[in-house]
Amino acid sequence: MNTAGPHQYAVFGNPVAHSRSPAIHACFAAQTGQHLVYAKQLVALGGFAEAVAGFMAAGGYGVNVTVPFKLEAFALAGQLSARAAAAGAVNTLSWENGLIIGDNTDGIGLVRDLTNNAGATLKGKRILLLGAGGAAQGAVLPLLDTQPAQLVIANRTEAKAQAMAARFSSNLLNVHALDALDDNFDIVINATAASLQDAVPEVPAHVFCRQTLAYDMMYGAVPTAFMRLTAGYGASVRDGLGMLVEQAAEAFFVWRGVRPATAEVLATIRRTIATDAA
Repeated sequence: MNTAGPHQYAVFGNPVAHSRSPAIHACFAAQTGQHLVYAKQLVALGGFAEAVAGFMAAGGYGVNVTVPFKLEAFALAGQLSARAAAAGAVNTLSWENGLIIGDNTDGIGLVRDLTNNAGATLKGKRILLLGAGGAAQGAVLPLLDTQPAQLVIANRTEAKAQAMAARFSSNLLNVHALDALDDNFDIVINATAASLQDAVPEVPAHVFCRQTLAYDMMYGAVPTAFMRLTAGYGASVRDGLGMLVEQAAEAFFVWRGVRPATAEVLATIRRTIATDAA
């Protein structure tokens, strides 16, 4: 590897121009005194493995992976962390002696945002996870590790949720159809892509109460449709920007062995988003 200049990192995606990761990692590097640069790289569809090989050959040290390449990163890795294996997807790549190592920091980023930034207690709580795609699957193991009273997965297609749950062995994990949910929950996490279309999953109103924290993995300059709806039911609401910052902090730790503080960085990125939208 090239050790003369700053160590090179990047986020690979398509699209990737919108990514906040370079700004986040620049804050982390300045805070911790780490000598690195972090860029975003648009990767052609079908060209992910070639792009990673080229980045490695050029002396790069690590790559974050965003849509649509997390499954390709999983397949490319010669070694997987336990959380990447459980998630079935990889968002963080590093390498050692030519061996590509895959990790997934999304789920732990979610948990740390909930516990550290939102001040939520997960142990002993009833948690509802909406969705059965990659975002939901990456969250299951870290959520189970917090020892909730129950973790329920609900999806529009119940069979897909059952298939996802079958990857995990836990008596705390249950699956329900969306229209079969018959009680409220302490924490409801929207891991569906509905907010991308300013829509909401078809979840019954009685799932929410005034003690519920309704969390949307999506984020933006204004509250998502899910946040607006659930706030109307009396729930406390939170978007997923903190998850983005926390998963980045975990990736930074994987690469550098240094864990940055996140609160100030989260506040900075939120101010930037608001300024950009103004």
